[in-house]
Amino acid sequence: METTRPVATCIDPEPAETVSDRINALLLGSGAGYTLSLCPGKRYYIQGPLVFAAEDQEISTEGYPLGQQRATLIVSGSDHTVAVDGTRPGSSGAMLRNVQVDGNRRDAPIISGGANIVFGGVNENQTIQYVRSFDPRSWSCLHVTEGPLSCNNVTVQNNDIGPCGVEFVDEWADGISVSCRNSVVRDNLIMDATDGGIVIFGSPGTQVYNNTIWVTNKTLLGGINMVDFDPWQGNYTDTVVRNNTIIGGYADSEGSTNSGHAVIKIGIAIGPRIWFGDQYLDNMTFAGTVTGNRLSGAFVYGIAMSASENFTVHENAMFGNYTFIGGSGPDCLDNGQFVPAPAAFIYDSSTSTVPLQSDFQYVRDGDLLTCMLPPAGGSYWPHGRAPTFTWSGHLEESWPAAGVAVADKTSWALGTVFVLGLGVAVWALWRMLTQRRRSRPGRLKRTASNEIPVHTRAVDKRALPAHQRKRTLAF
Repeated sequence: METTRPVATCIDPEPAETVSDRINALLLGSGAGYTLSLCPGKRYYIQGPLVFAAEDQEISTEGYPLGQQRATLIVSGSDHTVAVDGTRPGSSGAMLRNVQVDGNRRDAPIISGGANIVFGGVNENQTIQYVRSFDPRSWSCLHVTEGPLSCNNVTVQNNDIGPCGVEFVDEWADGISVSCRNSVVRDNLIMDATDGGIVIFGSPGTQVYNNTIWVTNKTLLGGINMVDFDPWQGNYTDTVVRNNTIIGGYADSEGSTNSGHAVIKIGIAIGPRIWFGDQYLDNMTFAGTVTGNRLSGAFVYGIAMSASENFTVHENAMFGNYTFIGGSGPDCLDNGQFVPAPAAFIYDSSTSTVPLQSDFQYVRDGDLLTCMLPPAGGSYWPHGRAPTFTWSGHLEESWPAAGVAVADKTSWALGTVFVLGLGVAVWALWRMLTQRRRSRPGRLKRTASNEIPVHTRAVDKRALPAHQRKRTLAF
């Protein structure tokens, strides 16, 4: 029997100093099935997380509007990062819909804590839909946690996510981070994330499809990441990434550059060595499927695979105007590693028993590919216009036709030579910035079960949970 949702009139955001407490008191005292309605177009300056307290509760804007008529939750408390928390035990069936969440970071450094929105934990059958989440103070715009590997069946759909994070070392943020098994991530629009657009931490049985990920003026390390060994011990069984669209940077006009020198370093990253090098030794990710995804714009690599087995990767394609540009950055020079030239689809010898589409190129070593840098300028970017979307949630595609004002396909080589020189030139500046950041407090990536600090280049990350070990190298 379906739970009836008793609906209150919308909650007044004033006085602001009591609104968090008033909302949490209603959630705690109203029981299962309660719908907490926020007022259309209003801004709620919250001093702490809004916490679901019973099964089948809902937080939404009255009347379910879209666009700017959705109520906005603004993270305002000191050292406060999480706006909405759905991880409390007994919160199965929780729903967050038709609201906006502003992490309110602006130009401040990243701080310890959780994502703008945190769901999952020990719960199941939760939903996040028609939500805008942007500018998180910590490491992700939206996080679905695994709990003690018990989270099940969370749906994340029809959301508009981003921007998330900035491009400095360890200041990045994910768009959507999911570690809950049998979940669905679909029909989301993710713009200008900086770490991973969608990061899948194993999440066996999870379906990720019909999402659009793009950059306008921020470089993104990975469009869709399947690189984490923990917490599911590399298990991507029945995890399927299909029919997603990933758009790297475009130049606004033919022969020009991208205003932010933006690329996506790796469109789809598969296997831990891509991100972590030899940190996991011979451990691999296994048994996922990547099919029917489309990529366009500027990348360093389209799809890169390393330390993965029994993955099925087929029918993925480049389309429209695209190019592959970049060269070794300071971290590549630090590690003295071989770095393959920019290319569409690559794999190395640590990839095994993988049915691959025929256009994959073998490379000697696929370790630590996020060390690559885009050019600092020049006419290397393909001409195009980034996708736009209406507030009804429908994407308006505006890809240029293939063959029209396409960047010279040799531009990746020119970009590589250019950036090799650039990497040396910025060495001193990069070192200065990195040393400055080393003195900052460690950041936390929060799960339902633990919080462990991560200091920039100052800890043994083998000892940390997976979501804290993502080595995002210097850009």
